[in-house]
Amino acid sequence: MDRPFVLGLTGSAAMGKSTAAAMLRAEGVPVWDADAAVHALYGPDGAGTRAVAALRPEAVGPGGVDRARLRAALRDDPGLLARLEAAIHPLVAADRARFLADHRGAALVALDVPLLFETGLDAVCDGVAVVSAPEAVQRARLRARPGLGEAEIALLLARQMPDAAKRARARWIIPGDTLDGARAAVRDMLAEIRGARGGGTGPEGAERTG
Repeated sequence: MDRPFVLGLTGSAAMGKSTAAAMLRAEGVPVWDADAAVHALYGPDGAGTRAVAALRPEAVGPGGVDRARLRAALRDDPGLLARLEAAIHPLVAADRARFLADHRGAALVALDVPLLFETGLDAVCDGVAVVSAPEAVQRARLRARPGLGEAEIALLLARQMPDAAKRARARWIIPGDTLDGARAAVRDMLAEIRGARGGGTGPEGAERTG
């Protein structure tokens, strides 16, 4: 084995993707979290904070990027998203490359990316799993999040590929509405991947020297 199997993990907002990622970690799989990478970049001394400050200084405060102000700016300026992505995506890509280099001896790694298909990152993956839940469950979860009104929810969902389209392009579907269903699907998926690559099913099978 000369490199890890790269699993892409994605799913629309509030589908249960973070829960599925935690299950992967519990099974011994190293997971790169795109949202966590952006969060770090948006911290007080982050490179992403400096990039946002150059575009919309009012969206930056003492704690780094103010997400609520940034969402408002994105809502008010339709052209801002493209400029923001042009500044932030290279920084996120560099963080992802460091993760892959750090885990080049693993049998399996996962890239947890909400906009995996939208950004074309599925092209670097050996297989993609989509976490999916009924629309009613998704919207109820979104409404329960602080700072998300109907306008913000509409903007968020408009940026994402429809769930049905994601499921059609995925190799594995992980149900995000029940813990038991998600856990079973994650374990079945890992057994398939590790079985094909001759790895174990526990954490010790996830890290090997190639």
